[in-house]
Amino acid sequence: MSANNRSAREITTRGDMTFEQLSLIALLAATLALFVWGRWRHDVVAALALLTAIALGLVEPEQAFTGFSDPAVVTVALVLILSTAIRASGILQRIVGHLEPILQRPNLQVCVLVALVTALSAFMNNVGALAILLPVAIYSAEKSGRSPATLLMPLSFGSLLGGLITLIGTPPNLLISSVRRDLGGEPFAMFDFAPVGVGIAVVGLAYLTFAWRLLPRDRRGAPSPENRFRIEDYLSEVEVAADSPLVGKTVRELEKIGDGDVTVLSIVRRDDRRLAPAGWSRISAGDVLILEAESAALKRVVDQGKLTLVGSKHIDPRHIRSEEVGIVEAVIMPGSMLIGRSAAGVRLRDYGVNLLALSRQGRRSRNRLSQQRFQGGDVIVLQGDLEQMPIILRELGALPLAERKIDLGRPAQVALPVAVMAGAVVATAVGLVPVTVAFLAAVVILALFRVTRLADMYEAVDGSIIVLLAALIPVTGAMQTTGLTEVIAVSLAAAGDALPPAGMLALVLIATMLVTPILNNAATVLLMGPIAAGFATKLGLSVDPFLMAVAIGASCDFLTPFGHQSNTLVMGPGGYRFGDYARLGLPLSIIVALVAVPLIMFVWPMR
Repeated sequence: MSANNRSAREITTRGDMTFEQLSLIALLAATLALFVWGRWRHDVVAALALLTAIALGLVEPEQAFTGFSDPAVVTVALVLILSTAIRASGILQRIVGHLEPILQRPNLQVCVLVALVTALSAFMNNVGALAILLPVAIYSAEKSGRSPATLLMPLSFGSLLGGLITLIGTPPNLLISSVRRDLGGEPFAMFDFAPVGVGIAVVGLAYLTFAWRLLPRDRRGAPSPENRFRIEDYLSEVEVAADSPLVGKTVRELEKIGDGDVTVLSIVRRDDRRLAPAGWSRISAGDVLILEAESAALKRVVDQGKLTLVGSKHIDPRHIRSEEVGIVEAVIMPGSMLIGRSAAGVRLRDYGVNLLALSRQGRRSRNRLSQQRFQGGDVIVLQGDLEQMPIILRELGALPLAERKIDLGRPAQVALPVAVMAGAVVATAVGLVPVTVAFLAAVVILALFRVTRLADMYEAVDGSIIVLLAALIPVTGAMQTTGLTEVIAVSLAAAGDALPPAGMLALVLIATMLVTPILNNAATVLLMGPIAAGFATKLGLSVDPFLMAVAIGASCDFLTPFGHQSNTLVMGPGGYRFGDYARLGLPLSIIVALVAVPLIMFVWPMR
């Protein structure tokens, strides 16, 4: 490759580009287009890009899987495990419980919750920190008679700001540290990001404390499943006659008559009530069935099944709820197995739950529920076994929107996850061991003491993120081996030569902030990091300020619901529309740029 690199540089000086460079540009452009298209998952697109790079000779086969051993990728996985362990310990819920009495005044409510999620996000996964406080914010808003929409977007933005503070706060920081290492320098330390990150977070917190009023007043993320969806309006009570063709048939066969648009919520047989019956449950003469269905589907089932319509008003609540079986509202998490699939395709009844309703951007879907394809941020209402519901929701990739009583377990189980996380952070901060080693030790301790089950640890690792990072690392690494980074850096240096140093830094920061919503924060760092470093080198400036600008820009997507998982997560519960993010996020993006540039230049000298 060294001969190719020399050839690339010689041709570049004459204004031409090599075949490898042109091929890589085409590959990166195609990858970007697929990311924007959004029909294929990001990890699938990244894997396809890696295979194409190998086929084009841009990445050697023996180098194709080096991304999986990259310390940044390993650390991301370990942080996800530790974040899950801390969240499951219940200690954070205890802390939030003590703060509840002061969460009454609107500004103070926003300030306290955003400050808390910002602090948590500095040391654990952004989405994990947001998931802990999301039910708390909804409950606090309902209790004070306000819409959850006034709290949830500021909470999401706070989780992004908190990630700026430490090395482990967000994957972009870990990746930019790897870029610095690959350039021949030392990786960034645990708190190297703090001087700039804390400054931005404090200013951002002050802004969000008052700027939540910029959000539209009519965004109502309704207070409860019953009030949001009026489930009872779609319930009907029917009786199975002795001559009904459905006698002896299964629940699944009845629902098939309704083309999946009829759901059997319960079977009442004399004094026995069978709530959320299994698909194989048999129907008997004299049974009273509680059905949820639109009028057309209900008529079809009643006619073909020769059922007697008893009524649809004043249905006994005990026929759809009990101490064991109830109704739960949840939001579909980014990366959920449900995304892109329909209720019929997933066969939710096999999981022991019925889908009662779906809301997108605060509006109930009127389309056929069974055929409606789920999206990240959708709010769903499920009926099922309340004891099993947390396990089912975890399997489906959904987050409950109501606070639950959490078994806090033994004191050691509560304190140990926090203690080992703190120990790992301290060990890294004082330079005792590298961050990857420290966090691996913390995970092993939790496993040995059985604080967290091994199955839960493996489940905590988001495979899509790992594949995305590991596949893109060698692809973006080809930018350096082919000399493309130098070509782009030369062009940028020529264009930015007339700018002062602050203008050059702002150019990199703003460009990264604009690319992030299109790509993905991790992919943006892998693309922009080497370019920014090459740009700084060509200008004779230190690379560190530019790497910091890339890390900050990649972590600050406040303009769209899709650039970061936290923004997607609050879209449904808050009832937000796409343009709402810019209303609150555009001023925040400008503030971040105005604060970050001078802070970076002060902490990280340009020369």
